[in-house]
Amino acid sequence: MPRVLIAGCGYLGRAVADLFVGRGWEVEGWTKSAESAQQLSTKPYPVLAVDLALEHGVRAQTENFDAVIHCASTRGGDVDLYRHVYLDGARRLLERFTGSRILFTSSTSVYAQTNGEWITEESDAEPKHERGKILRKAEDLVLANLGIVIRLGGIYGPGRSALLKKFLTGDAVLDLGSDRFANQIHRDDATAAIQLLLQRGESAGGVYNAVDDEPILRSECYRWLATKLSRPLPPTGRSTSKQKRGESNKRVSNAKLRAIGWVPRYPSFADGMERSVLPNLDIENA
Repeated sequence: MPRVLIAGCGYLGRAVADLFVGRGWEVEGWTKSAESAQQLSTKPYPVLAVDLALEHGVRAQTENFDAVIHCASTRGGDVDLYRHVYLDGARRLLERFTGSRILFTSSTSVYAQTNGEWITEESDAEPKHERGKILRKAEDLVLANLGIVIRLGGIYGPGRSALLKKFLTGDAVLDLGSDRFANQIHRDDATAAIQLLLQRGESAGGVYNAVDDEPILRSECYRWLATKLSRPLPPTGRSTSKQKRGESNKRVSNAKLRAIGWVPRYPSFADGMERSVLPNLDIENA
């Protein structure tokens, strides 16, 4: 029975762990704090409190695994936390699990293109912001050790969507003078991509983009939500919010991932919202 470590049992990591358990793999999960580990104590796999930012915690672990998935999150942390969790965390996992297949969950924010062009894994990935530069260093480290890098679009799913949250809280703005494409991925499609890449073994090394089929302009997204939820459109104006993924504007292709057999269950943001997110949303209290 293959053994897999999920280093980061957050929103994505928990779904990945559940999927691998369902496929018959032996799973161990790591989470940052003892409190988080306790909250996950009912899971059908052990969850340990191991902080990737602390070297001694990683070195102290004695179990070995066929595959290790680095999907820890900083939850919007600062540059120093990015470096400790993503870059230093990747290095510690590579040093500790020298015989394991390593998969690193990165972000499409490493692409800094600004003209709405289509982006593939062969496109330049030269981020302007410091967080993106740290992710690229972590990617290069994993790739140099024959690992897999999966660049995820904006993750959404049950109980989570940055675009929906902005719309519902009134923070959304129709910035028509600087409209940008959003590249999204449903959590369940991201987990399926991770599972496929690891099960393919050695032939799956390299970089893969994981996004849905249809990049959507933010203005189109907010118009769709307004119609679907029977709510007013956001105001038109200049957005002043700081973009977590930088100021890029591009359309990311998933053709490479599709070519190895991955098919998204939710091929568009509207499809995922309609079939997965909105049915479980308490609209009256949102």
